[in-house]
Amino acid sequence: MRSKITGVGNYIPSETITNLFFDKHIFMNEEGENLKEDNALITSKLKKITGIEERRYASNDQTTSDLGFIAAKAAIENSGVDPETLDYIIFAHNFGDVRFGTIQSDMVPSLASRVKHLLQIKNNFCVAYDLLFGCPGWIEGIIQANAFIKSGIAKKCLVIGAETLSRVVDIHDRDSMIYADGAGAVVVEANSEEDDSGIKSHLSASYTLNEKDYLNFGKSYNNESCPDIRYIKMDGRKIYEFALSNVPVAMKKCFDDSGYSIDQLDKIIIHQANEKMDEAIVQRFYQLYEKSMPQDIMPMVISKLGNSSVATIPSLLAMILNNELPSHSIQKGDIVLFASVGAGMNINAFVYKF
Repeated sequence: MRSKITGVGNYIPSETITNLFFDKHIFMNEEGENLKEDNALITSKLKKITGIEERRYASNDQTTSDLGFIAAKAAIENSGVDPETLDYIIFAHNFGDVRFGTIQSDMVPSLASRVKHLLQIKNNFCVAYDLLFGCPGWIEGIIQANAFIKSGIAKKCLVIGAETLSRVVDIHDRDSMIYADGAGAVVVEANSEEDDSGIKSHLSASYTLNEKDYLNFGKSYNNESCPDIRYIKMDGRKIYEFALSNVPVAMKKCFDDSGYSIDQLDKIIIHQANEKMDEAIVQRFYQLYEKSMPQDIMPMVISKLGNSSVATIPSLLAMILNNELPSHSIQKGDIVLFASVGAGMNINAFVYKF
């Protein structure tokens, strides 16, 4: 028994935020001192390092669960399954519903429960729960759905990744320009067909001894702000070094476990965290095989969509399968490696044959 993706969906918010949006922001360092560089130079450096020109924000009346519901509904329609037959709804996020203009996270009831309610599913034995695993949360949701299916506990699962990072950023921190909002979802079903498609291998790891606080919640760089309010913070340099040292090795172990040769790999769909970092990760992955990184192996949409955490991978997958990226496609029989890294620090990956 294998787990097969039978439907995909995403929601890309309509509000486009260009780098010009940050032109009047007052950026500071950790000591609360204004940065000496002007904002035009700051945004120029951001684009050079991360590749980000634009990002999407949810409208003021939307929350994370609203975005997740739209993506989930699209995935269900794309799969053709009856939502009443779903055994699990797994919702990966990190900050819950944070309504625009507020600072409180709302996770009671769970976001998965809210989506199940919005889908009007009457089946009480469709279990809805949330998953907090940093940016790799959606992949971890897929791995858990796969475990449920392979064990016989479930036959159909809906796995959602959604986030509104724009609600938890410190406007005085230049890293705030990286983050975005979005949602993606897939339906995963038991596959006993002879076509051999589905999940072939997977891997997860949590590095917490020394790396736990590389991503955390911290106070604003503006010392005059309320000290009790916390925002998403990251140590970019340590994360970059951690990712380059550990993610390629994890990707190789996962791929080797699949039994395929590196020449059979058709695509790598990696968390859209930072264009420069992602390229370096994939280059190092291929160096472990004494190979050069193939052209067009790694689709990237971060330049226009920013980093929406758990939403980047499922949203990108939906775009490819729905023929919304002219330069990339996935055909039947293609071998794809999915990988992510994020708060925890967590790393995970899975290999999938379409």
